Amino acid sequence: MSFPGRNFLAACAALVLFVCLALTSPASRASSAYEAELPANVHTAPDMCALLPCADVFPGATYFSERKGQPPYVEAYDNDSANKKLLGYVMLSTDITDTPAYSGKPVVTLIGMDVTGHFVGVKVLKHSEPILLLGIPESALIDFNNQYIGKSVTESIEVGPSRPDEGVVGLDAISGATVTVIAQNQVVMMSGSAVARQTGIIAPIVRDPAKFITLGQKFTWQQLVEMGAVKRLAVKPEQVGLPRDATPFIELWFGDLNQPDIGRSLLGDNGFASLQSRIQPGESAFFIVRTAGDESFKGSGFVRGGIYDRVQVKQGPDAFTFRDLDAFNLYGLEAEGAPRYTESSIFVIRSPAFSAAYPWKLAFLGNRVDRATGHRSFAVFESKYWMPAKFLDGGRPKVEEPDAPWVRVWKTQAVKIGLFAALLVLLTIVYAFRERLTRLSTHKNKWPVNAFKYSFWAISIVFVGFGAMAQPSITQVLTWFHSVLFQWTWTLFLTDPFIFLFWIFIIVTVFLFGRGLFCGWACPFGSLSEALYKIARLVGLKRFQFQLPQVWHDRLKWLKYVIFFGLLAVSLFSMSLAEKLAEVEPFKTTFLVGITNRAWPYGLFVCALLGLSLFIERPFCKYLCPLGASLAIPSTFRWFGLKRKQDCNSCKACAVGCGAQAIDADGRIDHRECLHCLDCMILYTDVKGCPPLAKERKRREKDGLGITPIGKNGYFIPITPDTSWQAQISAKAANGPDPRMPTDSVHVPQLNEASGIKRLAMEVLEHLNPWSAAGWKHNRWVSMLAVPCMIAAIAAWVLLAMGHISTSAMIICWFIWSLIEVLLRLDGRRYVKDGVWWNSRYRYANPMDMLAYVAFKNLLIGAALLIAFRAVNWTVA
Repeated sequence: MSFPGRNFLAACAALVLFVCLALTSPASRASSAYEAELPANVHTAPDMCALLPCADVFPGATYFSERKGQPPYVEAYDNDSANKKLLGYVMLSTDITDTPAYSGKPVVTLIGMDVTGHFVGVKVLKHSEPILLLGIPESALIDFNNQYIGKSVTESIEVGPSRPDEGVVGLDAISGATVTVIAQNQVVMMSGSAVARQTGIIAPIVRDPAKFITLGQKFTWQQLVEMGAVKRLAVKPEQVGLPRDATPFIELWFGDLNQPDIGRSLLGDNGFASLQSRIQPGESAFFIVRTAGDESFKGSGFVRGGIYDRVQVKQGPDAFTFRDLDAFNLYGLEAEGAPRYTESSIFVIRSPAFSAAYPWKLAFLGNRVDRATGHRSFAVFESKYWMPAKFLDGGRPKVEEPDAPWVRVWKTQAVKIGLFAALLVLLTIVYAFRERLTRLSTHKNKWPVNAFKYSFWAISIVFVGFGAMAQPSITQVLTWFHSVLFQWTWTLFLTDPFIFLFWIFIIVTVFLFGRGLFCGWACPFGSLSEALYKIARLVGLKRFQFQLPQVWHDRLKWLKYVIFFGLLAVSLFSMSLAEKLAEVEPFKTTFLVGITNRAWPYGLFVCALLGLSLFIERPFCKYLCPLGASLAIPSTFRWFGLKRKQDCNSCKACAVGCGAQAIDADGRIDHRECLHCLDCMILYTDVKGCPPLAKERKRREKDGLGITPIGKNGYFIPITPDTSWQAQISAKAANGPDPRMPTDSVHVPQLNEASGIKRLAMEVLEHLNPWSAAGWKHNRWVSMLAVPCMIAAIAAWVLLAMGHISTSAMIICWFIWSLIEVLLRLDGRRYVKDGVWWNSRYRYANPMDMLAYVAFKNLLIGAALLIAFRAVNWTVA
């Protein structure tokens, strides 16, 4: 059936453009907190409520004090008269914690709490979550925050169902924004608790005082560091938004001074005795020295009677701050090998809630500058300290740390997570035995295969997509990519267990079988799209269903790769813009938010795609899906492919019935496009449906010969041992290309003929060296120009290690070199490995094969180098 391909392409492009224009419209950001502008001095101005709408989070309050306490808060009063009544407190979340949300940036929140510890208002002032601008309306976040009103900071509040038997108060999550709301819950509870402890709403935790063991010996500085009695806290310039430099922004060393052996080692006998005479029983002292950096840990704005606003000690939920009377001069360190320092002090913790026997953290408080906007945000840098056990009578006490938020998520949904994991394992096992299922099927009875496939579709659509909302997305690919290259954070991915497990499944199966198992059997939207196509066929629309002409399919299939690489390139400059453009995926609208909860352009886009799915099999999957494109690239190197026989190069039966149109004129399967419907595998052993087998079967029946089983090669097993199965191959097929390989086999002498360590060494050299004698002969100028480019790429890695260029600049250099390498290899080393990686089976590389190979190889090399640099503290994101 003919089809106006140009019109179809124009319609697709118009839809994508329409959605993108709708998303980037300035009106869409009206009155939004997304990347909202905050006053430049919002974190330092004494009168915070002159800059921020404190009355919005504390109804009834008409007067607000200046900032008090550490971390700071303001008091809310009913009026400003002499008889004013204290109503409660207002706090800015980023004055207390910079807990990042899914975007990697904190959600700046204003919080109101009354004098009894009950929340009275929560207002988001600024966030960087694109999903709350595009995928989910901000009203959902407002509704989420409103759940805190009336709840107490003393309660155990978690995202998820309430568990009265455990004393847990649950909050309804925002569908599709699990990470964001878990981070927001942590922000609200940490902020409320910090102020509640300062103001006496929450009683301090009582810890047993430390009982020291005196060993009667002095230690050198190195010994103190090795045993953990002295610790280091270093902040790099990059961590506060300054240009990278080998010199730290600030480097601090600190440690306990109460234990006699440690105290005498650091201060000397006289110094330790003097300190003990100046502190009271139950008080604890520790020292801080600055050994590098120009920043002061005391703070340039410190005045007599004021608070040291740069340092805090945290122990559990308690935070301890220091005034001028809590600090003594430190005149020198007497431990042998002690470093030179430029600033020093002894601080005294006077609260009985502190115990030197328990772990504590030194926190350095500062500001982080966003180099793109110039805005400052609150930042805390911490280093943990715990007295060595040998100095404590009875050793270290047992401390039960509260579970991290992601751990609580996994625990509370353990049964669902277990069932989901079992589903993925079952799917993998079923597919691994696909050949047994296809041998039980015929082209007229596909139910041994379809029973499993349709069941997985139904589970994927109903329970995975609409139930668990675990639809993988290209935004996750971009997040993984940025995390590998810039800063890996496990908790960011572990917070959403279903997506985390799904990606483990995807990564494993893509390298085993290609993208088709996920895309064809497990993707919720792909399953929905093909289910609609099958249902339309059953209800009488089959006569209207068609495939695009192969020539147009072969052109349009590249569109998804253009979209993917475009999103990847945009994400290097603006992740938020990339996430907006990623709305080319209909997943958020379909599963996470719902068509009725979004603006009409989103719904129209989804309806158009699903409407086309009634007449064209999986149009989005084949032509637009950037997620499918990202998975297709490593699918080039899948270990196990679908089977082909020699006659497939002349028989078109499989190609005609291939819904993915992944079989070319030579009968070869493109595993980047194959969606693993397994129809071709069913025909592979179907003695009535496969034309070569049917022909051989009829010949044997006519000659009265026995019908033997079908062998692994797809032909009847020979009747007698001396009969060759090659006799069953038609002459036309025997003289044609071998469809069992995606492209023609290539013999590489230096790899095919070597063995053992030599072959391994040669293969490593093949990966690293793109030049070849054939390449120099074929295109000398390209080979010559590539030499300085390679030198420049190596120099860029060295400069990155030395801290002279940014990671982003390195990625651009590496990308340019990768393109040059593709050209070099196409001229001389035009082959890639096929099948399992430890074999030596090579085949001819078409441009897409080579692009996929170089992109995947260089991504692994780049990621490995960046991880190695971070491991030795050479570079940071």
